[in-house]
Amino acid sequence: MGLGVPPRIGAGHSVLPTRDGVGASCVALPEGPWVSMLEFLAQRFPRQGRSLWARRMQDGEVVDEHGQPVAVDRPYQARLRLYYYRSLEAEPRIPFDEVVLHQDAHLVVVDKPHFLPVVPSGPYLQETVLVRLKQKLGIDALVPLHRIDRDTAGLVLFSVQPQSRGVYSALFREHHMRKTYEAIAPWRDDLTLPLTRASRIGESAHFMQQCEVQGPPNTRTHLRLLERAGEWARYELEPVTGHRHQLRVHMNALGLPILHDGIYPKLTPEGHTDYARPLQLLARSIRFTDPLTGRPCSFESQRRLDLSRAGLSVRAPDRSPP
Repeated sequence: MGLGVPPRIGAGHSVLPTRDGVGASCVALPEGPWVSMLEFLAQRFPRQGRSLWARRMQDGEVVDEHGQPVAVDRPYQARLRLYYYRSLEAEPRIPFDEVVLHQDAHLVVVDKPHFLPVVPSGPYLQETVLVRLKQKLGIDALVPLHRIDRDTAGLVLFSVQPQSRGVYSALFREHHMRKTYEAIAPWRDDLTLPLTRASRIGESAHFMQQCEVQGPPNTRTHLRLLERAGEWARYELEPVTGHRHQLRVHMNALGLPILHDGIYPKLTPEGHTDYARPLQLLARSIRFTDPLTGRPCSFESQRRLDLSRAGLSVRAPDRSPP
């Protein structure tokens, strides 16, 4: 989900207000040899460059945890937090819109399109679900309770109030949220369905990928067939756990790489987004018991994966044993 090593957004209590829907970013200063704050920031974030950091400082857009502006010549001070506004020189609009399915005093439920990230990261800032929602709804305290990949479409839940955030976060942490996905992938007549894939997922050689490794399982996914069309099929996936890229890794390990997956099994070079070929993975539904009211809650995406219109002129990949 992360690209490179961006600072944590919303880490701790920001002393800068939300601006244009974007909360201040935060970076903690470690022990080190830097002479000035500017020298550290330029080295820590080389893509942004020394001149950009100097301009931010001159404009009063970098402050310490006490709200004091950080001047260009301020000496380095370890064990301090700095807050600043991220900005991008140019950020093309992602031509797909999120849909708010539900809003109350505690939750916002959003139907996310393919290609739109949930939170700012790397080259995405304004063109994210979180920033768009803050601007649209005027709720600066909005925070996602969970995330799905930028490539994946479907349901994402956001917390409105810090006071009730913990009880909803606990539902995900303790696996009390029942999430159901759909995916279009190759058909294999040598697999017995339904099945459960349980494996250990860990880091791969490339930071963008995960892979199955030896050891006790830390992930579990239930899989069943919904429909078949020739050498392709639409599957229902129910993750019991919530590991990064879990569904994509499990499907690929079963010899069922999801249609138009740009990460598994082969990593597509950055910048090669094709809006005509969205990843055929949808976070379709989510069900839980509301911890505040005790009532059952159920939400379903308005989006659909269609076997007849999913670009199935693409030949299914050669089968490999699970």
